[in-house]
Amino acid sequence: MENMVNIVIDGEELSVPSGTTVLETAKKLGKKIPQLCFLKDINEIGACRMCVVEVEGRRNLPASCVLPAEEGMVVRTNSPRVLNARRMNLELILSLHPQECLSCVRSQNCELQSMSQQFRVEQTPRIDTDRLPLDVSGPIQRDPNKCILCRRCVAVCEEVQSTSVLGALERGIDTHIGPAWSEALDNASCTYCGQCIQVCPVGALSERDDTARVWELLHGEDHVVVQVAPAIRTALGEEFNLPPGTNVEGRMVAALRQLGFDKVFDTNFTADLTVMEEGHELLAKVADKNLPLITSCSPGWVRFVEEYYPQLTRHLSSCKSPQQMFGALAKTYYAELAGLTAQQVKTVSIMPCTAKKYEADRPEMQASGQRDVDVVLTTRELAALLRQAGIDLARLEDEEFDAPMGASSGASVLFGRSGGVAQAAARTLSMAYPERVKVGADGSVMVDGKPLRVTVVSSLGEARRILEAVEAGTCDADFIEIMACPGGCINGGGQPTVFDQDERNERLHARRNVIETLDGEAAIAGSHENPAVQQLYAAFLGHPLSEKSHQLLHTHYREELEQPDSPESKAILSRSTAD
Repeated sequence: MENMVNIVIDGEELSVPSGTTVLETAKKLGKKIPQLCFLKDINEIGACRMCVVEVEGRRNLPASCVLPAEEGMVVRTNSPRVLNARRMNLELILSLHPQECLSCVRSQNCELQSMSQQFRVEQTPRIDTDRLPLDVSGPIQRDPNKCILCRRCVAVCEEVQSTSVLGALERGIDTHIGPAWSEALDNASCTYCGQCIQVCPVGALSERDDTARVWELLHGEDHVVVQVAPAIRTALGEEFNLPPGTNVEGRMVAALRQLGFDKVFDTNFTADLTVMEEGHELLAKVADKNLPLITSCSPGWVRFVEEYYPQLTRHLSSCKSPQQMFGALAKTYYAELAGLTAQQVKTVSIMPCTAKKYEADRPEMQASGQRDVDVVLTTRELAALLRQAGIDLARLEDEEFDAPMGASSGASVLFGRSGGVAQAAARTLSMAYPERVKVGADGSVMVDGKPLRVTVVSSLGEARRILEAVEAGTCDADFIEIMACPGGCINGGGQPTVFDQDERNERLHARRNVIETLDGEAAIAGSHENPAVQQLYAAFLGHPLSEKSHQLLHTHYREELEQPDSPESKAILSRSTAD
């Protein structure tokens, strides 16, 4: 039986399991204790001191996030002493923080700003310190001057993503957060997953702002088309105060047309195409007994395996991601249909993922002799673009995607959440090749009369566990789906940021429900049934894995020979040594 303790918080008594923190206990009573550094099970260090409480019989004010409830403990969360201490701690944080709220990317969505308003802190003394250089080298940008040393990004990078790219540098008042040896993120082994942005309470971390590039394209002479990833329609409404779980697909299409895009297409179209190409690749590898096959549609995951396990890139599917397949086809297949040259077509992607910016920049992604995708915007950037244009998403009427690259199946929308790629592939293969592939009621898959062992993981920490097993020869999976972000694209680094961790989990659940509903309501279940995909193969590609398909829709990865030989160079590459 679980050991229970009785605790009194602000006059209310509650019995909780032994080991429960005072912060969690207060939450059970509906009391929200302020916090800036706490992330449950990830970053529980009591660094910010904003969650201090008063405990009867103790002289100090302990941090409630690391204070276990004890039998008979009497706690006050809002006594004058506690409120004064929190205000003083907040003023100390603000004294080292740049007063740039009006121009900050996180203005009105900043935990520090919100807390300053909560405690009515209007002016604080400013301690002048030498400004640290900005890191604007890649798709994720850092302003270390805005960092409040909460170490959330450090914890997520280490505990969840297992990359340990970020850490504390220097000491005392000179302490700051960054990659080892103060390298730029672009020179470190960062995967650009963006989970650090999601947990940063201030504007110290953000994606590269590419909205100005999109405005230039929209007001230029080129034919500009846009594609939208499945996870965008699950979350964009949150930026316009619509309830979490609102499907804004139709209104999003209308908004993009109002912005001035010549065609509004759906990345789901090329998600269906990915299922076709990768599904046939899987069948070929099963026949050749060349397994496991690992998915390649998550660019953060692809960079992870190239940086940390390059010897295992041979197991990656050669398929480009749906984003890059779309870009390649927009400048070839679609351009031909529209009577345009590849140079006249410009492609913009709306993605839930910061790593998609990196992916579009890769030199391998130039199937038509130029970039497949010209600009990538995150969900947050699209919301900013719409606000700049004065477009209120909530007030728009639904519109439909354009043909031919707007048609999709229910299978394609599943790419928006973890497990969706594997489910979509199994569904399509079992429908298209029932004599070879069968899916049981429990989700088990049989290929040619033998079980196909499928493993699904999300987060790079879980990916590392799987890769260690593959390398050791102890992995019993034949087909492995890996997404860089926990939960998949619905939780991408470019999705709307949410302060409260419990609220964030609720929103992820609501976004996932949108995916499931869209799949259930789709007129077409399997990718192979998409008539636009059938027409694409008949008129342009020929068949899955054809020479033309390989030219446009497949790619290659860095070679195994780039693996460092010495333990010292391997340690430098992984950035895993402690500072």
